[in-house]
Amino acid sequence: MKKRSSKIITALIFAVIAMTAMSLCAFAEGAGNVAGAIENTWKTASGQIKQVVNNVVFPIIDLILAVFFFAKLGLAYFDYRKSGHFEWTAPAILFACLVFTLTAPLYIWTIVGI
Repeated sequence: MKKRSSKIITALIFAVIAMTAMSLCAFAEGAGNVAGAIENTWKTASGQIKQVVNNVVFPIIDLILAVFFFAKLGLAYFDYRKSGHFEWTAPAILFACLVFTLTAPLYIWTIVGI
């Protein structure tokens, strides 16, 4: 029991030391203007966020929607061959979502305000 508690205490001490070593102090510029420091940080980070979303997030979403669209279109065609009725609803919704996400980088940032 004593050995187990010493391991737990050692792990906690190590965690506190690691947390202290990896933490950074944030100082407000000037006379303690915290809002200004936050605004400057956001201005710097917003460009990076916009770039990551445009170059990574939207293409991944577009790829997933394109795969689902063509898969659903194929399944709808096979259902049409079986039943004689082509169901347009699911492929139309997926196509509309695909068009929306393909064109979203053109206008989404003006809506968000970045």
